[in-house]
Amino acid sequence: MDKNTFTGLFLIMIILGVGVFLMKPNEAEIKKEQLTVHQDSIKKGLIKTAAVKADTTTAKVATVTDSATLKGPFGGAISGNQTFVTLENDDVRIKLSTKGGRVYSAELKKYLTYGKKPLVLFDGDKNTFGLSLAAAGKNFNTNDLYFTPSSTALTVAGKDSSSVTMRLSYSATQYIDYVYSLKGTGFKVGLTIRSTGMDQVLANSNVYSLNWNASLNKLEKDIKQERQFSTVYYKNTDGDVDYLAETKDEQKSIADKKMQWVAFKQHFFSSVLIAKDGITKSDLAIATNVADDASVKEMKAGLQLSRDASGAIPLEFYFGPNQFNTLKEQGYDLQKIINLGWGPLKYINQFAVLPVFNFLKQFNWNYGLIILALTVLLKLVLSPLTYKSYLSMAKMRVIKPEMDEIKAKVGEDNPTLLQQEYLKLYKKAGVNPLGGCLPLLLQMPIVIAFFRFFPSLFELRGQNFLWMHDLSTYDDVIKFSTNIPIIGNHISAMCLLMTISTLIYTYFNNQISGATGQMKYIGYITPFIFFATLNSYPAGLNYYYFLANMFTFLQQYLIKFMVDDKKIHAQIQENKKKPEDPKKKKSGFAAKMEEMMRQQQQVQAKKK
Repeated sequence: MDKNTFTGLFLIMIILGVGVFLMKPNEAEIKKEQLTVHQDSIKKGLIKTAAVKADTTTAKVATVTDSATLKGPFGGAISGNQTFVTLENDDVRIKLSTKGGRVYSAELKKYLTYGKKPLVLFDGDKNTFGLSLAAAGKNFNTNDLYFTPSSTALTVAGKDSSSVTMRLSYSATQYIDYVYSLKGTGFKVGLTIRSTGMDQVLANSNVYSLNWNASLNKLEKDIKQERQFSTVYYKNTDGDVDYLAETKDEQKSIADKKMQWVAFKQHFFSSVLIAKDGITKSDLAIATNVADDASVKEMKAGLQLSRDASGAIPLEFYFGPNQFNTLKEQGYDLQKIINLGWGPLKYINQFAVLPVFNFLKQFNWNYGLIILALTVLLKLVLSPLTYKSYLSMAKMRVIKPEMDEIKAKVGEDNPTLLQQEYLKLYKKAGVNPLGGCLPLLLQMPIVIAFFRFFPSLFELRGQNFLWMHDLSTYDDVIKFSTNIPIIGNHISAMCLLMTISTLIYTYFNNQISGATGQMKYIGYITPFIFFATLNSYPAGLNYYYFLANMFTFLQQYLIKFMVDDKKIHAQIQENKKKPEDPKKKKSGFAAKMEEMMRQQQQVQAKKK
């Protein structure tokens, strides 16, 4: 290429570049052209609606196509891009997804997980919430269809109330709306499902089948314990509350009674769906075999809901803590999802222990001090029973030398005769051999009630005391790299102290009662069983049992100064001198024992 050719080509390139630059359309001209194309598309029947808010900061374009245009039901909602809208108040942050129009995640703003991360009850596509619909001979689930939000600025915090409508369009005049509402404070989210113009499209349009499935996130320190206290609860319109198994998979269908609500209950938090007009049929299930240790359990609810007179289905969600007073404020007896024990134990916890605990809570003490005060009050109330138990064991200790003499005379070859002689001695001395056990048995319901009360007590969650960082879980001061049979991968310091105190209590109790033989050593085995059982239980529970043992030591020490063995012995001797009153009615225990001895003697006589 010579010099003149090169110069010519260079000048041509400069001219082309300048021309392209000068003829480039400005921004206004580009927008005008895009609008023209958009209008042409509308005229051709391709696009029906436009812009939706994708999340709290960015807007994207979503489209809803007429079902008739694509020649299929919900044709325009079958595919799309998943975007999110957030409803928020002072307590909760609810993320709604355009895919399914459902609650995609529920975050409780004032709480954190044990690992100090935002507390999200559930999130992700593994959780579903959708209506099963039959239209034009095909089956659909709204969880898989795409909705359109009603606004692009819906994140509201601190206001009295806010709402958003997620619309599933069948055509311009036929659609299903999910209307979500949220007040400025509180854990309730309103949801009204309303259909417009769908009666001729849907089969059996007055009854909707709703499928709600959730894989609940791990929130606490010990997932094993969290799973132990997590399950599906439900209440019927008669007020009865029941739940599925906590330790195994279970499925249950309920069609004989209307249900009021269904709760996916975790250890300290719950997701509850409340149907104001009731649920006509329920299919509930729980699965303990989850994919990973990040999930607690998988819970499922298949519900049948009927429309009210206005054509709507009014519902409410509760996403919040399992705190007795907070749940009670919500109405619908939601507080009954807190398992306070069975039978009389539930009433002891609900009407005795819980009111005292709430009273002590008003002083704003550390919860370790509240448990201390609760233990002191309980021991004072039970002190008469403790005194009677100690006195009865002291009587048995005093007459033990006489029992040994009877044993030496009768021998151990004839246990029936030996027991008869013992009963005669008890009767003459005025001693009840079960007197030391009965007061302890009367205290057992309270001891067992606390076994359920403390693990269910939300107030202990995250509360520290002394070296215990969280009274609602175990204080693992000693950790192992592997699981050890029975005790697991740790040793709880408070459980260890409780066990040691129980051993000491057993030792002194044997000294008081004069127990010998097998009975003496059985008492030393029980504390180790408690240790194996309670090592993974809340430190608050073991702390209470430890305090109970210590105050029992103190009570027995003080009672010891009030009980004189010499006076007891003298009283027994006086009782033995008194003639037997023939009119005196025998106690039920004595009569049964004598009858049993008589029958044993008859059996032995026949054998001879």
